[in-house]
Amino acid sequence: MGADKIHPGLLHLMERRRDKKMTRREFVRFAALLGVSAAGPATLWPGGLRKARADEGKIRRGGILKVASSLSPIRHPAVIDWIEPSNLLRQTGEYLTYTDHHNVTHPYLLESWKASADLKTWTLRLKKGVRFNNGDELTADDAAFSFAQWLDPDVGSSMIGLIGGYLSPSGVEKTGKYQLKLHLDRPEVGVPEHLFHYPAIVLNHRTFEGDFMKAPHGTGPYTIEEYREGELCRLKRRKDYREKGADGKPLPYLDGMDFVDMGGKVEEYVSALQSRKVHIADPGSTHSLQIYEGVKSDFRIFIESIPSANTHVLRMRVDRPPWDDNRVRTALKLCQHREKMLALAYHGEGVLGGDFHVCPIHPEYCEKPLPKFNPEKARALLKEAGYTNGLDVRLTLGDNMERYGKILKSDSKKAGFRMELDLMPPGEYNRRWKEPALGITGWKGRPLGGMALSLGYTADKSGNPVPWNETRWSDPEFDRLLKEANGTLDMERRGKIFCKLEDIQMKRGSIGLAWWDNSWLIMTGDVRGASPHPSGYMTFNEAWLSK
Repeated sequence: MGADKIHPGLLHLMERRRDKKMTRREFVRFAALLGVSAAGPATLWPGGLRKARADEGKIRRGGILKVASSLSPIRHPAVIDWIEPSNLLRQTGEYLTYTDHHNVTHPYLLESWKASADLKTWTLRLKKGVRFNNGDELTADDAAFSFAQWLDPDVGSSMIGLIGGYLSPSGVEKTGKYQLKLHLDRPEVGVPEHLFHYPAIVLNHRTFEGDFMKAPHGTGPYTIEEYREGELCRLKRRKDYREKGADGKPLPYLDGMDFVDMGGKVEEYVSALQSRKVHIADPGSTHSLQIYEGVKSDFRIFIESIPSANTHVLRMRVDRPPWDDNRVRTALKLCQHREKMLALAYHGEGVLGGDFHVCPIHPEYCEKPLPKFNPEKARALLKEAGYTNGLDVRLTLGDNMERYGKILKSDSKKAGFRMELDLMPPGEYNRRWKEPALGITGWKGRPLGGMALSLGYTADKSGNPVPWNETRWSDPEFDRLLKEANGTLDMERRGKIFCKLEDIQMKRGSIGLAWWDNSWLIMTGDVRGASPHPSGYMTFNEAWLSK
């Protein structure tokens, strides 16, 4: 690459790396965002997907991988709110980019991308010769159509909260059969990572009319042969998939995959794994904790664990009393005994959090002293807010988080909270997750700290909460600083801004965040070529069965 072609942001990153002001991993991650290859073709195939380990033996083709899951209604991929349906669809549909197990982002359906010096113009080049499973070729028309769907307020995609703050529909320009230009309203460094947000499956503009299941035409390695909601989804391998396996033949190695609905019963997941009726539990399942508890002592079941930015937030709707009073919100946050919660509610499988939605694995993370459990101060804040005799509250949560709720109920009583637990199956909570005044919501991790903040705690251009802002909290200073941080590659400046963002969310925000979860992959011993993803995603193009 000639010096005249080097992005000025890359020169800044190289200086910081040379001066030992950033780690090699941080350098690779941010250089990749500018379109610099993170690894040569000898170590990564396009998309950065994991290769089979050397100790996994000779690859065996064939077989049906059976996945214990939950099969809810699926219509428009862009409005998916939870990981499980996306894990099914990502076997058939694909994304413009792929963020790997190390949180480094690579081209996937894209061949490359290039950012302008001011990070306001992004050129996206598609791979040529990619075909949907109905034979149609992937072109810039499909990518432009997909952007239009993501940015359409009538569709209601969470992509609006992620990219709508810097990209308007009119900012998407087709500049060739295989090329788009994105003209942003402001600088943004995270564009490639945003394109791997799980509702961002690329759609076939010729056949998609609002219901993917009526025309399930994706570019992925499998086709959907049968979908029975609440029962079974049967996938079949494509014989003409573009990527090759280690044996030189087209991927995938499997003949197919069956996603089997477990009826929302944890004991069914556990029994199915132990009896080998299924090979793997969907890592996006809301039952992951309970499945883990059911099989962790069974030597026949393998559990791989990695750190992640997955979490469960104690969220308070600021448009409903008493949570419109920051003193009340702060009082409840002070009732979180973080060490106890992580140890007893999540078996110590994670790291402590501090009431801001940026994780230690994020490059922007600003380390701060974690708030201490302080019911005495919490009681004083309640009295100051006018609740001299304490306060009755109702906490809505999935029964997978019952232990969390019971700990909070007991500890908050010392401050004057009289808490009622409203327990329900996780699937029911997921259908109602934006409704409760006080609840506990699971959030899957994102590779950059700014992504969850943009998705969950900002307002749109009209001042209304973005689609995934479940607490309805927004703060003009917070929004301004977040836009500034997301538009800079100056790591030192970016870090200082995130310190301010974390301060704001800790002091006047709408969530408590006691810990960060480890991400698990729970499977039988005959599964090969699969490993956990920090976001709970299943990209099993190279998975295979040893018997």
